[in-house]
Amino acid sequence: MSRVVVSGVVEFPPEAREDALVKGKALIEGAYTEKGCLHYHWTADLNHPGRVIVFEEWDSGADLDAHLKGDWYRDMFAHLSQYTILSADISKYRVTLKELVYGDDGIASGYFSDEK
Repeated sequence: MSRVVVSGVVEFPPEAREDALVKGKALIEGAYTEKGCLHYHWTADLNHPGRVIVFEEWDSGADLDAHLKGDWYRDMFAHLSQYTILSADISKYRVTLKELVYGDDGIASGYFSDEK
């Protein structure tokens, strides 16, 4: 199975973003207790006043699917529904190859080893 990354942005009115994040903290922490949850971050984008950056990493699509059908996701959805969401653009990615950005030579590269 391949790992899955969830990445995207949610836009709130700037005055609502901090409240949404602070009051959602326990729900984010709860997601970490779920099978296969490696990373689960909802963080403020300091360059855009109302934007929240979403980044999640799951061991598998099955683990993500279980999360999306579970209480922590349902409760987060209910929590966020009390705020005005201006837009949301969140995608999932199947990870088939993972490599470090910096090679053994200390040089950063955007290419993967199978592309050289």
